[in-house]
Amino acid sequence: MRVFLAGAGGVLGVRLAPLLVGAGHEVAGMTRSAEKADVLRALGAEPVVCDVYDAEALREAVVAFAHDAVMHQLTDLPDDPALIGAGEANARIRVEGTANLVAAARAAGAGRFVAQSIAWTPAAGGAAQTSLEEQVLAIDGVVVRYGQLYGPGTYYPASVPEPPRIQVDEAARRTLPALDLAGTVLTLVED
Repeated sequence: MRVFLAGAGGVLGVRLAPLLVGAGHEVAGMTRSAEKADVLRALGAEPVVCDVYDAEALREAVVAFAHDAVMHQLTDLPDDPALIGAGEANARIRVEGTANLVAAARAAGAGRFVAQSIAWTPAAGGAAQTSLEEQVLAIDGVVVRYGQLYGPGTYYPASVPEPPRIQVDEAARRTLPALDLAGTVLTLVED
């Protein structure tokens, strides 16, 4: 299967790309940072440098890859976890970024769409989360609700957050079966 992985340079994306490649998929790894192209190439993905807010360029990139599935792992979170409460940038990517990615996937005729969400209601309210999930389910896609991620590269590299939570490598491994699902919500948290 050809998979267009948006957010391939992120904390989950860098784990998903080699897992997808290892499972026999061809992967286009999208990042907005040209500096991450070599990292994605080393992970086995074909790097695609594109901004999710440039709808035309995004559509062209997704259509050009002639993919079977789009996997949306985009977030725009601050490096400092103390700044998460504001959340405007991440809300924008969940609403506008998702709309652009859904439109690009539909233009390309992708049969599968998987998108990252969260397994809790954020302090700033859940309007952006709801928008993302509604957009994805409207095209018979799969919403993956992750618990708070912990482990290397996350906000909790050496500690464990309150539930709902999941270790980041385990979250990536448990995401792969979502490519075989449709029209559902999958919650990935520790028991």
